Amino acid sequence: VQLQASGGGLVQAGGSLRLSCAGSGFTLGNFAFAWFRQAPGKEREFVAGISWNGGNRIYAESVKGRFTISRDRAKNTMYLQMSSLQPEDSAVYYCATARRAVAGTGAEQYAYWGQGTQVTVSS
Repeated sequence: VQLQASGGGLVQAGGSLRLSCAGSGFTLGNFAFAWFRQAPGKEREFVAGISWNGGNRIYAESVKGRFTISRDRAKNTMYLQMSSLQPEDSAVYYCATARRAVAGTGAEQYAYWGQGTQVTVSS
């Protein structure tokens, strides 16, 4: 089981980025997925999660209305569309998956993690 996150980069405040998380070694179709992020000196925090079929999506309050999580089961890939980015969104973003149908907000619920992709938002 491997997850490969990509799409991070440097963007100005107010800009947008789309992160991708490609899975290999298994079929994502039956699993929930989530994005977490970790800024320097801070704990890893939940950003967004999506259920196995995409029917249920949850977001951290800080990103509601700005970020959208989605998935393409045929491509074994999950996405995080980020808009109206702010400097406080700067962090390493990690994708994760769990052998469960519905996403939760706790990092301990996820057994498999990608390597992380850096997002830096300049003011």
